[in-house]
Amino acid sequence: MLLEHLTAITNATSIEELWRLHTAKMAEYGFDRLLYGFSHFLTESSLGDPRDFVLLSNHTPEYVGGYIKERRLFDAPMLKWALDNEGACSWSLISELMLKQHLTVREKRVLAFNLSHDVTTGYSISFKSISARAKGAIGLTGSPGLTQAEVDGIWDKHGAHILLMNNVAHLKILNLPYRPSFRKTLTKRQRETLQWAADGKTMQDTAYLMGLTTATVEKHLRLARIAMHVDTTAQAILKASMQNEIYALDY
Repeated sequence: MLLEHLTAITNATSIEELWRLHTAKMAEYGFDRLLYGFSHFLTESSLGDPRDFVLLSNHTPEYVGGYIKERRLFDAPMLKWALDNEGACSWSLISELMLKQHLTVREKRVLAFNLSHDVTTGYSISFKSISARAKGAIGLTGSPGLTQAEVDGIWDKHGAHILLMNNVAHLKILNLPYRPSFRKTLTKRQRETLQWAADGKTMQDTAYLMGLTTATVEKHLRLARIAMHVDTTAQAILKASMQNEIYALDY
């Protein structure tokens, strides 16, 4: 079963397909709600613009909105652990921090918000960073009714396989196109003009290669910049490349 699942994950041709497979598999182990995040734009003082994150979740829209859009994410104790560590960690760490009175007021507010949504038990996985500017992690929430001791027992028995499946899913996500729901998808022409610009072609070169006028090429580049929420073509190329939207195969 593990081999079959990993084969299906590695053969997924879209993030939607991968996420459907992964959430269903994690639910079999007692983790019915997941929250995955990845940033290419990490700095010493910031995780980057949330609009640039890869964010995947099967939590309720109310929880995701309160956690991400209202920026509770940035005060979450397990996120702070993930930024400083790699591997897996039981949420029992939170109880230990509370006993030692090491939690801030803002962190306690996050825990109260989680409690109101029955997000109280689970594990966090911090993936091995691929660069100083990149970080990915996933929170696996235990199904309602499970105690943390029961979740830890599941991990003791199946943790190695769960960690492997999440690592494979993470690596596959990094190689699939990701288009946030709030942003328009790049058109075929916009992708083509960005690709030619990335190859060092001038607008005149691109116009000749695509059989267009230079004014039309500039229009496609301008619309690509707007779609990617950036100011320059270089920034659009960088973001589109990181999100696998250019030079991508069409399935």
